[in-house]
Amino acid sequence: MHEALQYLREAVESGASDIFIVSGQPLSYKRDGVIGPRDAESIMPDSANRLVQSIYALADRPTDRFFTTGDDDFSLSINGLSRFRVSAYRQRGSMAAVIRVVRFDIPDPSTLSIPNEVMRLAQKTHGLALITGPAGGGKSTTLACVIDAINATRNAHIITLEDPIEFLHKNKKSIVSQREVGTDTDSYLTALRACLRQSPDVILLGEMRDYDTIRTAMTAAETGHFVLSSLHTVGAVNTIDRIVDVFPPNQQQQIRVQLSMVLQTVISQQLVPSMDGELLPVYEIMHLTNSIRNLIRESKTHQIDFVIQSSAQEGMYSMDNSLLELYRKNRISAETALHFSRNVEQVARKL
Repeated sequence: MHEALQYLREAVESGASDIFIVSGQPLSYKRDGVIGPRDAESIMPDSANRLVQSIYALADRPTDRFFTTGDDDFSLSINGLSRFRVSAYRQRGSMAAVIRVVRFDIPDPSTLSIPNEVMRLAQKTHGLALITGPAGGGKSTTLACVIDAINATRNAHIITLEDPIEFLHKNKKSIVSQREVGTDTDSYLTALRACLRQSPDVILLGEMRDYDTIRTAMTAAETGHFVLSSLHTVGAVNTIDRIVDVFPPNQQQQIRVQLSMVLQTVISQQLVPSMDGELLPVYEIMHLTNSIRNLIRESKTHQIDFVIQSSAQEGMYSMDNSLLELYRKNRISAETALHFSRNVEQVARKL
């Protein structure tokens, strides 16, 4: 257990975001998006099993689920150090784990280069707002910053449904109820249905995973609550299409109408490597104007990108414009701008 604790401490003190325990390779840390070995010595299967089991012991969690399914996700807190999100899995017959370091303190949005236009989500009081992007793109951190801003400025009941809980919120002006799927409740859907009877003003739904959850989240947004959630999509158009496609064909037109009424904002974000090696967020921001609501209703989502590009005065901007802005400020290379762009030919011409 002491060895595992030492590795967790090293990761936090060195600024690592992830720890990799996989037999056949050295124990490794990820820093600024780059995975590097702690030392040259590879971990043997026995050592990997011992290390992962000591993580379970630190979390005071039984290993039954792991040995039954071969996969397990959980979190643990170590006083004075940090929180950790653990994904344990069986790999070539031995135990393996990837451990995400989750800081106790909620970061300052300005130090993370989160723009004011994103933080304005904290002023919304009803409807649905989505933060989207690839895994590891910083969605959970952005959502935590928005919840913290609501907590600091409004008298409200905030209910968060997460899998697992990543940031701990202390009650400020609001009451924050944080529920972890698997520990405090069976599933997102069960918790979401129950929370509608718990007088919520703001509901944070960690992820809209399936048909039932999406349908219930939209109903919650329709009935006067402010619902914040995330999806693994890049771009506002892909996000809308993904939600509509979850529903059977005979319900899709009804969902387009419903979505056009409840959706308030879609923010898509990615983390891209800067010239000096750090990771910078880039954003696409779409607010629901009357013209965009009409395009969703009429199934003309392919025209939304043009509206975003021509609506800077409404606080909207596209992913490609965000990348070009960072390139012009000499923060990222031309190669990075092209690699992460949505319309490569158009960005290449502008470069």
